[in-house]
Amino acid sequence: MTTDDHARGTLLADVAPRLAAASRLDGGERLQVIDALVTVLDGVYAHLPAKCAAYATDPVQALALLRRRAGELSDAELHLTLTRIVAGLRDRHTRYVGPTPLHGRVAALPFLVEAYGPRPTFVVSKTDAAGGTGGMPDGFAPGAEVVSWNAVPIARAVERHADAETGGRPDARRARALESLTFRALDYGPPPDEWWVDVGYRPVGTRGGLGAVREARFAWRVLAPGRAATAVRDARLARKLAIDPAGEAVRRAKKMQFSSDLWHADRTAAAPMQDVVTARALDDRTGYLRLWSFDVQDDEAYLDEVAALLRGLPPERLVVDLRGNPGGLVWAAERLLQLFTDGPVLPARFSLLATPLTRQMADSPFNRLELEAWSPSLQDAVTTGDVYSQPLPVTDPAWCRDRDRAFPGRAVAVVDATTYSSGDLFAAGWVDNGVGPLVAVGAGPGAHATGGGGATVWTYAQLRDALDGTDQPLPALPEGCGLTVAVRRAVRSAAADGVPLEDLGVGGRPYTMTKRDVLEGNVDLLRFCAQVLGDA
Repeated sequence: MTTDDHARGTLLADVAPRLAAASRLDGGERLQVIDALVTVLDGVYAHLPAKCAAYATDPVQALALLRRRAGELSDAELHLTLTRIVAGLRDRHTRYVGPTPLHGRVAALPFLVEAYGPRPTFVVSKTDAAGGTGGMPDGFAPGAEVVSWNAVPIARAVERHADAETGGRPDARRARALESLTFRALDYGPPPDEWWVDVGYRPVGTRGGLGAVREARFAWRVLAPGRAATAVRDARLARKLAIDPAGEAVRRAKKMQFSSDLWHADRTAAAPMQDVVTARALDDRTGYLRLWSFDVQDDEAYLDEVAALLRGLPPERLVVDLRGNPGGLVWAAERLLQLFTDGPVLPARFSLLATPLTRQMADSPFNRLELEAWSPSLQDAVTTGDVYSQPLPVTDPAWCRDRDRAFPGRAVAVVDATTYSSGDLFAAGWVDNGVGPLVAVGAGPGAHATGGGGATVWTYAQLRDALDGTDQPLPALPEGCGLTVAVRRAVRSAAADGVPLEDLGVGGRPYTMTKRDVLEGNVDLLRFCAQVLGDA
């Protein structure tokens, strides 16, 4: 893509022919992809027993049936079917990656829609006139109420999107669906069916009545947000990631579109950690720490930066905001907890599904540093019949007590259904180790909790490396195809010892977003957090 592509993106309609050409697989390649998915899901996927029970689904059998008719489907039908089967696991860690010339790209519309209230009202919260074609329509600005989406009432449109989304709870799927209305990571799902959307809206300043509704058309564009300079690059460190890769790509795309100056600053050395953490004083008593992501290569530098920011804030009260945090390096999240407490911090523990394939992985010399600790219990499972290995921490517990407390006052953490993976781990550690109260934000009915991502995530290439030299090596996939998979299942420690994170998430004091929160910088939410700290 050109420099202009980075600034404004490319129209999805202009790249559609390339998408169709890239998706072609011959008969042998189709079977190769299906067989690889069967091997990985049946032999490695950490949540398979729980997902089959929770959703009355059997993805391995579904793939076996698909194999019998794979040659009858068009390329588009095949990739969509594969995507649906894997997405039916409701796990953002475990995704099928189809062939695409748009790796690392995100399809985006030039605005953001958010919801507020117990019976959600949907409003435009951000716009980017530069990303559109000829600027924004009259009255289409932050505060405009969205009433329809391609002629479908907006609430129904969100529910329809939610049916195809990942997430273990209905509220988590709705939150993801709302996000995917305007941003979709093209590595981890098909592109939008439509080249543009028609949005019915009430302009800012109008009230009620169908006569006030206008309609505007917005074209999908393709952005290349890239990864931050501070993100994990080391191959071995990448096996310690608990992250929603699609969520991280979307987070970066939002920043590129709505805060382009900060996005450009990520590439400089002036503020190396500003992509993942920022801070400011709310008043002379209260500070605000925003943890955008835990995707950091250097966790020591990350902890140094957070400690320095905390020491510059008012020392009495603190709001730690993790909404939308897609996760990252496991021990960057878990080690951070010690900066807020004098008490001990016990990290979460992780286990492998006990199968012949995971035993081969754990016993391979290539994986000695990574998986050797799990090998004895995987071997014992042959005779005990245990479904999982012994749960063990990924983060060395000693690393969770090797720093001094950096914030002396009381702190409250804030999460929502898009707080995921290492974000879940941080929230679990915050609650289970008694660091402070947790506020769980939502809109509409359902649970108020984190997104429920409980695993470390590996790519197919990492799995191939882990099984290389064993009796069950994985074959190469056709060019452009791949997958990500949850390899080690997380359970909580301390007060909630043994409770899984997957699908359940971490609940807190419920809070429903208000219109002022969406349009005026979370003013009511921050007031609620101050009340929580006053009660703590």
